[in-house]
Amino acid sequence: MAKIKCLNPISELGLNNLTDNYTITDNYDEADAVLVRSAAMHDLDLPDSLVAIARAGAGVNNIPLDKCADKGIVVFNTPGANANGVKEMVVAGIMLASRDLAGGMKWIEENKEDENINKTMEKAKKNFAGREAKGKKLGVIGLGAIGVLVANAGQALGMEVYGCDPYISINHALGLSRKVKLVKSNEEIFKTCDYISVHVPLLDDTREMINKDTMAMMKDGAIILNFARDLLVNDDDMEQALASGKVAKYVTDFPNAKTAKMDGVIAFPHLGASTEESEDNCAVMAVDEIMDYIENGNIKNSVNYPNCDAGVCEAASRITICHKNIPNMLTQFTSALSDKNVNIDNMINKSRGDYAYCIIDAATTDTDDVKKAIEGIDGVLKVRVIK
Repeated sequence: MAKIKCLNPISELGLNNLTDNYTITDNYDEADAVLVRSAAMHDLDLPDSLVAIARAGAGVNNIPLDKCADKGIVVFNTPGANANGVKEMVVAGIMLASRDLAGGMKWIEENKEDENINKTMEKAKKNFAGREAKGKKLGVIGLGAIGVLVANAGQALGMEVYGCDPYISINHALGLSRKVKLVKSNEEIFKTCDYISVHVPLLDDTREMINKDTMAMMKDGAIILNFARDLLVNDDDMEQALASGKVAKYVTDFPNAKTAKMDGVIAFPHLGASTEESEDNCAVMAVDEIMDYIENGNIKNSVNYPNCDAGVCEAASRITICHKNIPNMLTQFTSALSDKNVNIDNMINKSRGDYAYCIIDAATTDTDDVKKAIEGIDGVLKVRVIK
C-alpha cells in the first residue's frame, strides 16, 4: 500500500480519488509520495522511500527540484488546473485599473452616514472617472494555459489583443482566438499596447523583465498586470515609472513590503488561484499524476524529469529507471536484462537536461536480480519494479 503525506491541506475532491491501495500518513519519513501546495521543502530531508512529489498548483519554487532529481524523485505540478481562476483575477485587475472602483467604494464607506448621499455622490463621482477597456490594446506575454485564457477574455471584452510566446504549444495555439495578433517579440508588446499582462515563469531571462528599459518603450500611462511571479518586475524602476506617470497603474497579485506602500499599485494577497474550483482542480490533477506514476510508472507534467507514457502495463512486469542523461546507459540496461535471460517486450527512454527516464516492460515476473544489476550501474538514481 502506497503512503501519501500531505504537507498542506489538500482538497477532499482530490483525496477522494485515491483508491484502497493508498493511505494518508502523518509520518513524512515513511511517505512514498507527497502532496504539497505552499509548504517549503528546501530544508526538509528527502526520505529514501519517497518516489514522487506533486505540487497542487503551477509554481514549484518551494521544492528543491535538482535535489529531488538527484535522488530519483519525480516532481509534478498541475499546469492549467487553476487557469480560469487566475484569468478572472486578471479581468478584475483590468477593470479596477481602468475605472477607480476601489476609490468610489471607499468614498461610499466614508460617507455612508450622509443622509443626502444620493445627491452628494453626483458631485463626487467625477473624482473616480476612468476609461473603458473596450477598443484598447492588450498585450499578453506568455501564451500558456493562463495566457491563452486572458487573451481570449480580452478579445471578448472588445480589446485589440496582441500575444507573444515563441514556445507556444500546439494545444495552446489551438485554443487561442484567431483574432489575437501574434507578434515575434516582447518589444512589440511594450511599444504597442495600453495594457500589458505577463504570464511567464521566473527564469534567468525573465527575472525583472519589466524594468526601466522596457518601461521606457511603453506608451505613457500604460497599465501593467502581473499575476505570474513577483520578481518579474523591478520594484524600484516601477516606483519611478508610477511617480512619473509613465505607468498609470501596476496591478499585482504579489505585494511585498515595498510595493504595498507604493502609490498607483493595485495589489491582491495572492488570490489568483484561491478559488474552491481551482483548489479542487489542482488536487484532482495532482492525485491523478501520483497514482499514474506509482501504478504505471508514467510521467506527465513533471518539472524535473521528462514526460514518458507507456500506458497500462500488459507485460509480465514493468521496470522504471531514473538515471543521469549520460552515454551508454541504454546498452547497460539491456545487457543487464540479457545477462539474466529476460526478454524485453517494450522500452521507452526519454531525456530532459541532465536527467533521463526509462520504462522497460519485461516478459518475466522474476525481476529481483535484474533490479539489483541495474541499481549497480553508475548513473542510475532510482529503480522501481511496478509489477
